[in-house]
Amino acid sequence: MLIQLDFESNDPIYQQLVDQIIEGIARKELQPGEGLPSVRSLAADIGINLHTVNKAYKQLKQEGYILIHRQKGVVINPDGVPKADEDFRQRIEKSLRPLIAESICRDVSEEEFIKQCKQLFETFKGGNT
Repeated sequence: MLIQLDFESNDPIYQQLVDQIIEGIARKELQPGEGLPSVRSLAADIGINLHTVNKAYKQLKQEGYILIHRQKGVVINPDGVPKADEDFRQRIEKSLRPLIAESICRDVSEEEFIKQCKQLFETFKGGNT
């Protein structure tokens, strides 16, 4: 999986890294049990501070996407990602609320919004970019 960061983005680098790893898992580019580079190795490979990678890995671990073993290193959770619970569903709603409100303000129709969501779902389910 190729990590591409936008250093000009308003999104923090660690969050871009988290998002791209989650996208890699969703696209099945990263499989359960598959190893990821060490913090130092990934930081060196993409030219960022190791604390940034460490922060991303900590968030991914906290959310159940990865496991960090002393001997095995960093691996995609072999049991798969934990299923959605009520907390996750609340996070979805919290994230969608401003997007829907802004879409309404910008005259994006409900149909267009839903169509775009469906296209993105299919992109991830189908493993396409």
